[in-house]
Amino acid sequence: MYSGSSDGEGHETTPRKIPPASSMLWVRNLRNFIGSSAGLGSEALMELETKRILLEIFKEKQQKNAEAGTIPSFYRKKPEEGSISNRVERLAKYRFLKKQSDLLLNADDLDAMWVCLRENCVIDDATGAEKMNYEDFCHIASVCAEQIGPKCRRFFSPSNFMKFEKDEYGRIAILPYYLYVMRTVSLTQARIDMSELDEDSDGFLLPHEMEAYIRGLIPNLAQLCDMPAGFVQMYCRIAAHKFFFFCDPHRRGKACIKKVLLSNCLQELMELHQENEEEVIDTEQAENWFSLTSAQRICDMFLALDKDMNGTLSKQELREYADGTLTEIFIERAFDEHVRRGKSRGGNTREMDFESFLDFVLALENKDTAEGLTYLFWCLDIHGRGYLTTADIHTLFRDVHQKWIEGGNYELCIEDVRDEIWDMVKPSDPLRITLADLLACKQGGTVASMLIDVRGFWAHDNRENLLQEEVEPEEEG
Repeated sequence: MYSGSSDGEGHETTPRKIPPASSMLWVRNLRNFIGSSAGLGSEALMELETKRILLEIFKEKQQKNAEAGTIPSFYRKKPEEGSISNRVERLAKYRFLKKQSDLLLNADDLDAMWVCLRENCVIDDATGAEKMNYEDFCHIASVCAEQIGPKCRRFFSPSNFMKFEKDEYGRIAILPYYLYVMRTVSLTQARIDMSELDEDSDGFLLPHEMEAYIRGLIPNLAQLCDMPAGFVQMYCRIAAHKFFFFCDPHRRGKACIKKVLLSNCLQELMELHQENEEEVIDTEQAENWFSLTSAQRICDMFLALDKDMNGTLSKQELREYADGTLTEIFIERAFDEHVRRGKSRGGNTREMDFESFLDFVLALENKDTAEGLTYLFWCLDIHGRGYLTTADIHTLFRDVHQKWIEGGNYELCIEDVRDEIWDMVKPSDPLRITLADLLACKQGGTVASMLIDVRGFWAHDNRENLLQEEVEPEEEG
């Protein structure tokens, strides 16, 4: 047999060997070219990228399956008091708040800014208002930066100029702008002060921390600076409670600092900055919960109701509130829903303490707010179902009707009043009234007054006469 070819003379020749592919230059060049991905088309590149992503997803899923037996951490224990981590945290917080405070404008800076604004503005010929256009705005910014320093620059940004209403010439009034600067500085300072009192740095204030903040404000509030020293603690207790009534709706015992800063309560408290209490009429003093007159009124009211002077109010004592115009069923429901069962006298009686009394007063004096109406709705919801039926309205108004007749008024038809309430609320479900319905109709406070207070029903029944009495003095003035 022949293993190779013959040269024609019968001699065998050696077979030709083919070199390995790896030794060929063109093969090596092709492999290098493909390996660099430069020669791959877009579809091939997409295929490689897809495989890579799927592989990462697969590995991530495998890792999650491996860790499925362990519960993820959702709570981290706070550092112990006096520990190194606690000291570092406190030092970092102190330095941060100190830096933020240094960046704020002080009273002298604000006065200097007001002078700059007035000296570089123009007078509107039509209204006499002091205004500035954007060029004036930029010029005032440079003047303030020279006189006050760079910390005022953030108030002179283009976005701040665009926040204000402009006239036909593109000018804004300087007074609203200056009030904006003052309010921004005031709120920032308030947040810094509250954060300093926030011991655990969780963004919430406890009752004693809120009271400490208010106590620090008293010397700087014109209407409170002369408060008797013996009344300061009680005043702080009363004032702080309104913040928690409106900023802690779930009654967790702590108020969010951001919510406090945005609440109307802080604005109402800061109104005591403006003028001396002697210059304010009595009605305005009584309407402001944070005025000294209002705080003293609350204390006097509680002491007058507390006949046995045990520091709490019984149902019988609370019935004398507002000259006894509140209904019996409402008093009972207020104790059922908002007063905890006491441990004294066998543990079956409920007594309303001072904090619960403050909630009670705040709800009745703020019936048109969501918080006040929510408090009252749970009292009106006699069966705890989350809604009121026509039968519930009939039951609730029966006590009002009795007091109405005892007062010498004309006879009422309870069904007519019930139908009127239904027309006022216009509930989404024609068979029941919910809290959402009362809030949506914008007359929830009036409806609540009609069902719990004979004086509230009288005011609704005589609303046209009362409105006329309010209009006549204005016309005479």
